[in-house]
Amino acid sequence: MHLYRYLVGAALLALSVGSAACDESLTDITGPTPNLVPTFSSIQTEIFSNSDSSGRAACTQCHNAIGRLFNGLDLSPAVSYANLVGVASRGKVGAVRVIPGDPENSYLIHKLEGRPGIVGVRMPQIGPPYLTDGQILVIKRWIELGARND
Repeated sequence: MHLYRYLVGAALLALSVGSAACDESLTDITGPTPNLVPTFSSIQTEIFSNSDSSGRAACTQCHNAIGRLFNGLDLSPAVSYANLVGVASRGKVGAVRVIPGDPENSYLIHKLEGRPGIVGVRMPQIGPPYLTDGQILVIKRWIELGARND
């Protein structure tokens, strides 16, 4: 019984240390957005609202409430959080855009990675360039941490 408790305790300690280290290393792998951190305000500023040094266009170039490009997801700063977290996708029945704590089942991640089974094309539609693996990892981390409006 003592060995079991020791092993469980060691596993929990390793998991918590590994999780804490994740945030520190994320800023080293975000490439064209070196200031990106796993908070909604950072993702809004660095990904949704602005282009980056790779030439990737801002998401709001298409995902806005005006003009012919509006397609059901407005990522403008005033409304993006409310349009993402816990909201069903308009394009894929049964999919939820962002599921707090569950990046692997969040449809936003599926669209950004271009996974099989998405409706339409990988985002951004006018890519490449697409988001880098590091940028997507930061978004996944934000979702994993509960997708707070921070």
